[in-house]
Amino acid sequence: MGTVVGGKDVGTNPKKEKRQWIYAKKPGGKLFNYRQWVGYSLLLFLFIAPFIKINGNPFVMFNIIERKFSIFGSVFYPQDLHIFVFGMLIMMVGIVLFTAVYGRVWCGWTCPQTIFMELVFRRIEYFIEGDWIQQRRLNEGPDSDARAWKKVLKHAIFLIISFFISNIFLAYIIGVDALFKIMTDPVDQHIIGFASIILFTLAFYAVFAHVREIVCTTLCPYGRLQGVLLDEKSLTVAYDINRGEPRGKLKNDDTTQGDCIDCRLCVHVCPTGIDIREGTQLECVNCTACIDACDTVMDKIGRPKRLIGFYSMDDLSEEGKAGKKNNTRAIAYSAILVVLTFIFGALLFNRAEIDGRLLRAKGSSYQFREDGTVSNLYTLELLNKSGKDISFEIQSVDNEIDVQMVNHIQGLKKEGNATLSFFLIMDKSNISEYKQDVKVNIVSDGKIMETLKTTFIAPPNKK
Repeated sequence: MGTVVGGKDVGTNPKKEKRQWIYAKKPGGKLFNYRQWVGYSLLLFLFIAPFIKINGNPFVMFNIIERKFSIFGSVFYPQDLHIFVFGMLIMMVGIVLFTAVYGRVWCGWTCPQTIFMELVFRRIEYFIEGDWIQQRRLNEGPDSDARAWKKVLKHAIFLIISFFISNIFLAYIIGVDALFKIMTDPVDQHIIGFASIILFTLAFYAVFAHVREIVCTTLCPYGRLQGVLLDEKSLTVAYDINRGEPRGKLKNDDTTQGDCIDCRLCVHVCPTGIDIREGTQLECVNCTACIDACDTVMDKIGRPKRLIGFYSMDDLSEEGKAGKKNNTRAIAYSAILVVLTFIFGALLFNRAEIDGRLLRAKGSSYQFREDGTVSNLYTLELLNKSGKDISFEIQSVDNEIDVQMVNHIQGLKKEGNATLSFFLIMDKSNISEYKQDVKVNIVSDGKIMETLKTTFIAPPNKK
């Protein structure tokens, strides 16, 4: 099966090693309008999310350099690794379940690569160079001043947009405040920052101006993975071969002919250059452009819509059409994903605002005191994850155990940390075993922020 580019099958000729440029016809239709609403809404969120702050923290930030992440205004540190791992697990399970049920809809409707390519860069290309036929004539025609100006204008705009995207991308990594410093301070103070912006700009420009659909058809691991995840019950964009074949020119008096009139519009609008009528293919990103194109033709010739539509292989088989549709799998998979998401949300919003690490001081042992008590020395490391300045105190859970601070630190700045030392003191008469578990509370404004567990050692009281 060959790859169709610009209305011609070029994939069956092994001698053609040079890349064949894909000229996709400008799409339109009901599904395309829906896709624009989804895509531009996601673009709006992408551009404004780094600038939104909750309690002074970014709404979304993935600072890999400092190992600090902010989600919904809550800052996460390496100590929250278990939440991050669980989130990644949910994402992986979600991808598997979503793809198994709904196919590659993510690629065509919500993937940043597709949204930027189809709703931004290709739209600019249509505006400057015209639809697919005009673009091909321009590229294959002779050199001229008009052609040069169009190319310069297009690629200049591509570079400007890529520069803007690179800044937004960097804002997600280091935060808008750090990005603003890079933009306003002298260049020599932020060499790495400026180099990163330039590198990202060139990378985005190369992807959207030159690599384009190769990202989806060759480079993207998810595209390769879908072949394993899809089965005969997965919904994908597919051609109803039973209804469409045999193809042929429109003849009202021919009752043996299928509904497909071989207009090839489904091929012309495809951004990856495939012929959907040849069956499910790895290159299909489920963008639904072929559905809109085919529905338009069906309307004009008075035939039912959805010759191309969202179908499973079972739907198109004789057995599947005869049998009753079973949505049990889709419901079960969706339920599992909802449960996992709920658990992740509970971990996300119920995590401790103060992270503490409590250990008995190295090299120390129990100490007998003149007042008949025994003390153990402890070291406490605290990290403020609440997103605000806080005051705190250390209290023992057991009323029979007293806390005596060595260094008095009663406040933590936002994202600040501190190391404290203190004694836990117990009356000798209350010691029943050599090693026993004890707990201390970190209390702020009367609220228990965290409870830490350690051991207290001392010879047991002999009665």
